[in-house]
Amino acid sequence: MSAVLNQGAEEHPAAFCYQVNGSCPRTVHPLGIRLAIYLAGAVGMLITVLGNLFVVFAVSYFKVLHTPTNFLLLSLALADMFLGLLVLPLSTIRSVESCWFLGDFLCRLHTYLDTLFCLTSIFHLCFISIDRHCAICEPLIYPSKFTVRVAIRYILAGWGIPAAYTAFFLYTDVVENALSQWLEEMPCVGSCQLLFNKFWGWLNFPMFFFPCLIMISLYVKIFVVAIRQAQQINTLSKNLAGAAKRERKAAKTLGIAVGIYLLCWLPFTTDTLVDSLLNFVTPPLVFDIFIWFAYFNSACNPIIYVFSYRWFRKALKLCLSREIFSPRTPTIDLYQE
Repeated sequence: MSAVLNQGAEEHPAAFCYQVNGSCPRTVHPLGIRLAIYLAGAVGMLITVLGNLFVVFAVSYFKVLHTPTNFLLLSLALADMFLGLLVLPLSTIRSVESCWFLGDFLCRLHTYLDTLFCLTSIFHLCFISIDRHCAICEPLIYPSKFTVRVAIRYILAGWGIPAAYTAFFLYTDVVENALSQWLEEMPCVGSCQLLFNKFWGWLNFPMFFFPCLIMISLYVKIFVVAIRQAQQINTLSKNLAGAAKRERKAAKTLGIAVGIYLLCWLPFTTDTLVDSLLNFVTPPLVFDIFIWFAYFNSACNPIIYVFSYRWFRKALKLCLSREIFSPRTPTIDLYQE
C-alpha cells in the first residue's frame, strides 16, 4: 500500500497534500475556478463581518436599543462577526486547496474557534427564544423577570459553556484516553479534521438537537399565544396594543432567524451523525458544501433584520448619513413612527 502511494505521489506530485506516506489526496482546481472560489469567499466574509459589525455598532450606539433582547442580539452578532473574521479566511484556503498547509497549531486553533463561535450562536438563539417566550406569554412580569442583568448572565453562559466544552475536547487528552476505542486516527495527513470521529458525531448531534428542540417548542407556544393576543387586540389601549404588536413582530423576526439557522445547520449536523455510522463515506466536496451552507447562516441575521425591523433600517440610514456625528443622534427614538 505504501509503495503504491509513493508511486502515485511520484507520478502525480499535485495529487496529494504532502509527498509522504498517508498523505491526503488533493483536488487541484483550474486557476479560474480557484480565483472564483476565493472571490466568493471574500464577498461572503465581507458581508458577514460588515453586516454583523453594524448590528454591534447600532445596539451599542443608540441608547433606545439598550434592552435585554438587543444585548443578546449584539452578542450573537459578535460571534457571527468573529466567525467571518477569524475562521472563514482559513476555511476558504482549505476549501480551495483541499488541504491544510498551516500546521498543527493553527489547525487546532481554527477548529477551536470554529466550534466555539458556532455553538455560541445556537446557545444565543436558544436564550433569545426564552426571552421572546417570556415577553409574549408573560408580558406583565417580563420587565422585572428578564432584566439587563439576566441577559448578561445568559451572554456569559452562551460564551463560557461552548468555550469550556470545546477546550475540553481539543486541548486535553482525557477523552482520548478514556474513549480510545471510539476515536480514530486522522484519516490522512493534511486534512485538519480533529473532531470528526465516531464519538464526536454522536456527541455533536445532541448539542445541536436539544437547543433546537427547546427553540421550536417555545416558538410554537409563542405563536399560539400571539394569535390569541391578536384576537384580543381591540380591547387593549392604543399604547398597550402598540407594545404587544412590537413584541409579536420581534418574536416573528427571531422565529425566522431560528428557522433559517435550522435549515443551514441541519444538513451538516445530520451528515456528521450518519457519516460516523457509515465509516465516513461522504465525499469531501459534499462535506465542504455542508460546512459552507452552515457558515452562510452567519451572514443571514443582519439581512433578516433589514427586511423585518424598521428600527434597523432607520439606524442604517442614520449611520450612512452625516447625522451620525450629531451629539443628539444616540438619543433618537428609533421606534417612533
